[in-house]
Amino acid sequence: MKANESWFSRGKAEADKGIPYGHRVVGIALVVLSVLMILYFVAHQMQSTGFFTATFGTLEMLLLYGSLVFWIVSAGLEGVLGQRLLSRLFDVFGGLIFAAVCIAWLLVVFPFEFAYFADVLPDSLRFLVQWISNDIARVLMVLGIIVYVGAAAYCPIGYKFVSIKRSKREKISD
Repeated sequence: MKANESWFSRGKAEADKGIPYGHRVVGIALVVLSVLMILYFVAHQMQSTGFFTATFGTLEMLLLYGSLVFWIVSAGLEGVLGQRLLSRLFDVFGGLIFAAVCIAWLLVVFPFEFAYFADVLPDSLRFLVQWISNDIARVLMVLGIIVYVGAAAYCPIGYKFVSIKRSKREKISD
C-alpha cells in the first residue's frame, strides 16, 4: 500500500482479504436472532398481550423495530453477504448511534410491561423469559446504551489504530 492511499482504499483492501468463518457464523446468527425478535414483538402486537402499553405509539414502534433492523443490516452485510467494509461503514457512520438513541428513547418512555413478555410462548418455553421484570429490562437497556455508545466511539478509533499499525508494518517490509 502506498502512503498516499485513502483510509477507504486501505479499509477496502483489508476487507477484501475475507471474513473468518467464525465471524460469518456470528453474523448469520445475529440476523436470525433479530428476525426472531421482530416476529416475537409482532406476535405481541397482533395478540394484544398487554406487553406493549398505551404509550407504545408509532414512534416507539419505529424505534424498536428500527434498532432490530440495524442488527439485520449490519450483521447481514458481514455475515451473509461477506461485505465487511460496508458493515463497518454502516456501524461507524450512524448505525450504532441510531441504535443507542432508539434504546435510550424506549428507556425514557418505557412502553412495555414485562409481566406479559412470556405470553406468546408455549407454556413449556415460558421459563426462558419469565424471569425478566421491568427493572431487569431497564438495566439491560442501560447496558445496551453503554455498549452502543462505547462501540460508536471505539470503531473510528480502532480503524485509525489499524491504519497506523498497517503503515508501520508496510514501512518495515519495504
